[in-house]
Amino acid sequence: MNYSSEVEEMYCIAKGCDHGPAPIPQEGQWNQVRQVTDINGLTHGVGWCAPQQGACKLTLNIKEGIIEEALVETVGCTGMTHSAAMASEILPGKTILEALNTDLVCDAINVAMRELFLQISYGRSQSAFSEGGLLIGAGLEDLGKGLRSVTGTMYGTKLKGPRYLEMAEGYVMEVGLDKDDEIIGYKFVSMGKMMDAIKKGVDPGTALEDATGTYGQFADAVKTIDPRQE
Repeated sequence: MNYSSEVEEMYCIAKGCDHGPAPIPQEGQWNQVRQVTDINGLTHGVGWCAPQQGACKLTLNIKEGIIEEALVETVGCTGMTHSAAMASEILPGKTILEALNTDLVCDAINVAMRELFLQISYGRSQSAFSEGGLLIGAGLEDLGKGLRSVTGTMYGTKLKGPRYLEMAEGYVMEVGLDKDDEIIGYKFVSMGKMMDAIKKGVDPGTALEDATGTYGQFADAVKTIDPRQE
């Protein structure tokens, strides 16, 4: 270590209180984090790219500083799916410090990683007060049935009004209108449920019928339209 002559000539004064870092909540305990291996927790974060063409929701499950589980969900720019595929291979097995300094290709994924690093290192994880934390695999619970992300997709114009395209329930097939041409419900197909049935050998037509449902007052609609065609 090299010191300037000014520092070398200074009188040495004893350091008083030194209690170390403030304890942070982690998996049901209060820990003083001094090393990256002291960090534990499951948490989520969202990132976006510089041109704001897309966003990423990243979920990490960290045990003793190591990323044991990663869920990467993207919306917007289609190139993000390939970056997300790479990130799902790159992230598990790294410490969160290594992951912070890893080229995750997509700006949005990099920003999400930065936001997660801040959360987890300040003790703001989702599992901060869950004793023992969450098991590896808990990240998949974010996806729900069919292990499929929910991407709400709506479109509207001043001239022609709103179009519901994708809701939490699934792909919107028809929108129901009342006598005033206002939306009162919709017909949807749960893509995850349908594909699970087809994989089990169910006839595609039957699988589609079984996975189809309605929401709201669709049965009372005066008129129905295909939001993608009409």
